[in-house]
Amino acid sequence: MKFKFASCLILCLILAFTLTVSMETFGADETHGDEAAHQEPGVDGAKLPIWSIVPFVGILLSIAIFPLVLDSHFLVHHGGKMSLAWGLIFAVPYLIAFQGEAFYDILHIYLLDYIPFIILLWGLFTVAGGILVRGTLRGTPMVNTLLLLFGTIIASWVGTTGASMLLIRPLIRANAYRKNKVHLIVFFIFLVSNIGGSLTPIGDPPLFLGFLRGVPFFWTTAALLPHMLFISVILIVLFFVVDTFMFKREGGVVPDDGISEPIRIEGLFNLVFLLGIIGAVLMSGTFKWGEVNILGVHVYWQNIVRELMIVAMGLLSLKYTPFRGELRQSNEFSWEPIEEVAKIFAGIFITIIPALAILRAGEEGALAGLIGAMQQPYHYFWVTGILSSFLDNAPTYLTFFNTALGKLQLTDVKNVSEILSGPSQHLEFIRLLTAISVGAVFMGANTYIGNAPNFMVKAIAEQSGIRMPSFFGYMLWSVAILFPLFVVVTLVFFR
Repeated sequence: MKFKFASCLILCLILAFTLTVSMETFGADETHGDEAAHQEPGVDGAKLPIWSIVPFVGILLSIAIFPLVLDSHFLVHHGGKMSLAWGLIFAVPYLIAFQGEAFYDILHIYLLDYIPFIILLWGLFTVAGGILVRGTLRGTPMVNTLLLLFGTIIASWVGTTGASMLLIRPLIRANAYRKNKVHLIVFFIFLVSNIGGSLTPIGDPPLFLGFLRGVPFFWTTAALLPHMLFISVILIVLFFVVDTFMFKREGGVVPDDGISEPIRIEGLFNLVFLLGIIGAVLMSGTFKWGEVNILGVHVYWQNIVRELMIVAMGLLSLKYTPFRGELRQSNEFSWEPIEEVAKIFAGIFITIIPALAILRAGEEGALAGLIGAMQQPYHYFWVTGILSSFLDNAPTYLTFFNTALGKLQLTDVKNVSEILSGPSQHLEFIRLLTAISVGAVFMGANTYIGNAPNFMVKAIAEQSGIRMPSFFGYMLWSVAILFPLFVVVTLVFFR
């Protein structure tokens, strides 16, 4: 094991050296030879070659393959090292080749994307971990279906992370006696951790970015409700059928241990802190208090206040439901899932920089053919969705949000709400934005990294002794179940 890991590190160093030489040459040829001034402080995506995404592909393959060939608990024990290695493989040559512009890009993605992303996840994870569902829950097909239905309904209002952390442990405890549990977690990720969050900006980060850019809060509710109901009903019915089959194959008998406790919820005062987090998110999208310049990156004061409020809500939750207190211990609460997500996504966020820059460059970048071919809503649905499965779905959503505005020559409109409630010629943008929103949210369920709650649910399930599928093993589930449904969604809504 140690020999294999050391060999991987040596290969990483060799790759870093190769990319350093290549990028330095590329930077000299392209950056210093071009006299045109950048309008954006960061590296111009039109100057980045497609091979600049090699570190990003590398970290994805590491997440997928290393647990299979090295150690099934590789990400728990070595995820941080792996993430750091790929981050350095990207950052060193990028900084050498592009210097100040590269430094801006790295600082920008951490200050404006990664840190708010982790703070929001931490806050929801911490507060939801202080709410405990007690009582006798038996994992019958009906009980499991009702749990998934409830989680799908509340995910848009407490966030997919909040709903996932609130319900995943009760679902696991209720099915402790079951032999086949993987399908429970997979459908939970589909519905509660992703599709259920499609109705409000609080539900999923991409929609929150749209809210910050002028999309009315309840526009997503009206626009995406038909799509969400359509696919959710099909998935819930399919889950009930699959779980019933599994239950009967195991004997179809619920063991009687002689214990029957009424269902009750403890720690409900944490809902106050959860509402505080929701209020902080709404506040940051409503008020404009100016900005502060941090080494060239402009950070809005309302966003700083939002992060402080979320941290305060989490700390208050910890004070009144202590980490080592009986309630959290009964909830099997630990920091391991959020730590694993924080370490791995630290590497994903930095290595994703060139991929997002190339997409932002549009028809001037290395993916010009792809961008140029996008004309119809179903193009936006599938391209946004598939890229959101592997890239962070929030910046991917924003990229195609701006692409749609540019294609329809609406970039001069200052308030997006005017477009969404404006004249009939803006109907095409509404169709494209709907497709982008549905693709970004729904297809986050395609992989473990498509949405952060996916990884956290997987980590909690494994912590509870459930042997979850590998990265590609999970994709077999999503491709077999979700892709046919996405084809149907395309035919029904985006033709």
